[in-house]
Amino acid sequence: MSDPSIRVLDPTRCHLGEGPSYDPATDTAWWVDILECRLFERPLDNQAGPARIHALPKMVSDVAAIDSGRQLLSAEDGLYIRTVRDGRLSLFCPLEAEDAGTRSNDGRVHPCGALWIGTMGRDAEAGRGAIYHVAGTRVTRLFAGLTIPNGIAFSPDGATGYFVDTDEGILRRVALDLATGLPVAEPQTHYDHSDGEGGIDGAAVDEEGLIWTARFGGACLDAYSPAGARVRTLAVPVRQPTCPTFVGRGLDRLLVTSAYEGMDEAERAADPEHGRTLLVDPGVRGLLEPPFRLDA
Repeated sequence: MSDPSIRVLDPTRCHLGEGPSYDPATDTAWWVDILECRLFERPLDNQAGPARIHALPKMVSDVAAIDSGRQLLSAEDGLYIRTVRDGRLSLFCPLEAEDAGTRSNDGRVHPCGALWIGTMGRDAEAGRGAIYHVAGTRVTRLFAGLTIPNGIAFSPDGATGYFVDTDEGILRRVALDLATGLPVAEPQTHYDHSDGEGGIDGAAVDEEGLIWTARFGGACLDAYSPAGARVRTLAVPVRQPTCPTFVGRGLDRLLVTSAYEGMDEAERAADPEHGRTLLVDPGVRGLLEPPFRLDA
């Protein structure tokens, strides 16, 4: 890898890497491999070695902090509290548990402590996806009829939410209530990528309000301004990056998960870093995802 601003953080190949988060107290990154039911734990110390891998009993798509000892995992049938010390899982609230044909996908916590979480068909069937707002155990469906909900992120002040249906290719923005993280208007088009190469996947917002997105199938990260312009594109050495999040003591690096889902043998050979997890220096500082509030 010739670009000194990019390195492989962990060499383990993820079938579908996703849902990264960062714990600043321990300088540790967490992410999942949805399809292989694995949770990764990796201190960012350069001498830390490979990530510790925790087997999960079901598919999990997103990791969010609750407090120093607990995490919220978005799983195929609900949201679970995980105790970091021993890995014990307990159901917090169900989410489409009655529909065995769907699973969770992309999610982020709003500054107020509520979670936005997407669901989708297990085979990405058209229109089976949705995005939900979860405050405590109160679950509210926000948007339905999606195929692959992704790109969930929030402006630094929490007044704007972003999301995309990767299948459609239109990054949308919506005005939010600061206190609840609920929409107060209809979504609008922020950027139309429907005719572009690859698809907009996961997203993270920096301290200036730029929305950094992984472009699945496009081997790059894109940054969009709050006004709706694509202002930067950074090439990455994986064809299918999936989700970025800001990590490090200065929140000045992006951890980027990737996937080899859907790639045949020839495609994997042409993409030697496929499925690996990267650390990218974008030259900006990011925001720490807030913890999920159990009592919101």
